[in-house]
Amino acid sequence: MNRIYFDNGSTSFPNAPHVAEKMAELLTKGAFNINRGSYEEAYEVEEVVLETREKLARLFHAKDSRQVIFTPGITHSLNMFLKGLLRPGDHVITTSMEHNGVMRPLHQLEKEGITYDVVQGDSCGRIRAEDFEPLIRKETKAVIMVHASNVCGTILPIEEVGKICRKHKLFFAVDTAQSAGTIEVDMEKCCIDFLAFTGHKGLLGPQGIGGFVISEELDQVLVPLIAGGTGSQSDSLEMPTYLPDKYESGTMNLPGIIGLHAALTYIEKETVETMHKKKMQLTEYFLQGIREFPWIRMVGEPGLENRVAVVALDFQGMDNSMVAFELEQTNQIMTRVGLHCAPKAHETLGTFPQGAVRFAFSAFNTKEEIDICLHAFEGLNAYRQFE
Repeated sequence: MNRIYFDNGSTSFPNAPHVAEKMAELLTKGAFNINRGSYEEAYEVEEVVLETREKLARLFHAKDSRQVIFTPGITHSLNMFLKGLLRPGDHVITTSMEHNGVMRPLHQLEKEGITYDVVQGDSCGRIRAEDFEPLIRKETKAVIMVHASNVCGTILPIEEVGKICRKHKLFFAVDTAQSAGTIEVDMEKCCIDFLAFTGHKGLLGPQGIGGFVISEELDQVLVPLIAGGTGSQSDSLEMPTYLPDKYESGTMNLPGIIGLHAALTYIEKETVETMHKKKMQLTEYFLQGIREFPWIRMVGEPGLENRVAVVALDFQGMDNSMVAFELEQTNQIMTRVGLHCAPKAHETLGTFPQGAVRFAFSAFNTKEEIDICLHAFEGLNAYRQFE
């Protein structure tokens, strides 16, 4: 039986065509280092890195490709924002739908004199933009929030919140782990100062590469967490003050960037809109199918509006971990079960501590795979503990 992959919220599989091929080509034909090697092959790789920045700048509507900074991933990026900006006495606002990539750094910083408030979502994971303004104090420095929930797929109102931040001169940071490459993210329209992205989810690239896009205003005050060699201004012990070198110390993950370049080329050809339409058609088909099982609770937005292709299910009368185990062992269906590194979101959604089973679809999934999954749900009824 072919294995069915519904864990695209963790990592997309398969990657876009040619991702692995291009990465292997770099590693087998010459893993040249940019900003160091002064020879033609290194310059050719540097050109691809520049093109990747330009593709990301276009995707996120950034003014200049130099604003695009590469990091090992989105968690690294979020830490660079929070720990590079906030100082004792500062206050920040976030939401109850955040991943631990935001909550754990904030918890650490709280011990160092940073304070934060949490805008509470409703039982579907919805956040109201108007709930942010009453929490703003004179010490408030920034707002940081996820664009789409990694637990249930609910989309948060970043455009409205961004306008509030601009009005009060607050820095606005957005975690696009579940939205980049999936739905439009317009940095200018949403007044975003720090847009954190990862390459291995909706962008269909490899793991280990991500980054952020930074506004000119934030760049003036953000302190780089990492210092070291950049291949530029090597005569000085001071870090370069210009972008992107200011935030890119050390040897870059060039295989990862090359792979991301291939993925972005594919996305530009297929278009984000077309792939999103396919994913939402699959999501609609899945949501219609689970209505036949009254003992399965759908977590989050009940319909297609205001969501991405991430669906969380709570199997009433069953251990959700056992459900995931049975789906994988009996039907070769791969999901993600548990608290999804987002305990506050699960508390908001009413699925703490039991967690939920998450199904996240890509444009490479099919209706036939969903039919197999729905049929598997019928067999799970025998395991239920009836009250």
